[in-house]
Amino acid sequence: MSTAELSIIDEVESALRTGSAEKGLATARRVTDLFLSSAGSFDDEQIALFDDVLDRLIGTIELRAIADMGARVALAEISAQLAPIAQAPPSVIRRLANNDEIRIAGPVLQESARLDDGELVKIASSKGEPHLLAVAGRWWLKEIVTDALLARRYPSVSRRLAANPGARVSGNGFAVIVGQAEADPELAVSVGVRVDLPSDMRRQLLRSATDVVRIRLLSRAPPHLFEEIQNAIAAVTVGVEREMSGVRDFEGAKRAIANLKAAGQLTEATLFSFATQRRYEEAVAALAALSGSTVEVIRPLMQSLREDGLLVPCKAAQLRWETTAAVLESRFATGAMKPGDIARAQSNFARMTPENARRTLRFWQVRAL
Repeated sequence: MSTAELSIIDEVESALRTGSAEKGLATARRVTDLFLSSAGSFDDEQIALFDDVLDRLIGTIELRAIADMGARVALAEISAQLAPIAQAPPSVIRRLANNDEIRIAGPVLQESARLDDGELVKIASSKGEPHLLAVAGRWWLKEIVTDALLARRYPSVSRRLAANPGARVSGNGFAVIVGQAEADPELAVSVGVRVDLPSDMRRQLLRSATDVVRIRLLSRAPPHLFEEIQNAIAAVTVGVEREMSGVRDFEGAKRAIANLKAAGQLTEATLFSFATQRRYEEAVAALAALSGSTVEVIRPLMQSLREDGLLVPCKAAQLRWETTAAVLESRFATGAMKPGDIARAQSNFARMTPENARRTLRFWQVRAL
């Protein structure tokens, strides 16, 4: 054992005996610096020595850290320094990882190779959302760990895992993510473009996805997945159309709307009247004309189980919310939308701009040709 190592051990014993917070912090920093200076050359016995020394020091600092900001900052610094070191003292890493303060635990949770799957599962099962988010950002995760993370059902954790290409996800894990993605567009896009997402789950995801999400999926799909996603969208769209409506004849409605437009009588009030009377074909044709689109584009939006896509032509036509709400409800033969669905649609409609709506509508028009 070197003279420097013996000196450090003596210093540790002195710091532990005196109980001085300042001396303990200074000694912990010195021990950490000594370890970092030659970490790659230490053998197992030397690493174990540092592990014992630092673990004892950090144990005393943790008690003071509850009320001492300086102690918390010191522990966070030590965590950040040790996190990327493959030979870091294992007991110290586990102690830091289990600290309730995320600034202390975060660096080692996200990066340290010293944490095994068992320890990560334990943390995923017992700690709060910030700790789970740190684990979810690790470069490589096995299914046993992602299953434990997803079992807690935090949407933020699911989003981070879906966007992490190094996180391996089981079938059960993907089922959790896909279920959450029905109400989370960001998550739907992230998981939808994953190469390892089973095809049947991709179809399930696309079946409930909005048209906006489907477009974003196509725009972000890697080349080898583009055709699969495109075919899946086509397949689920056909399935929804068969469920949502029977055969309808729009030719008469198209002619009637064309005549109104030619006579200068096609207005928002006309559309509102068609929608409130549940004159489905006329409402579709009128919305197509007012938004500068076609029946072929508007019809699938009216048939969709969700309202997001239909908001686009309504905003492109610069309709009032009252008219838009009437159009949304005209999709159904009887009854009304749930208050919660109406409120969500109104909020989304208010955030949308006419320029973005027209741009999206033009894209759909080209796609429909």
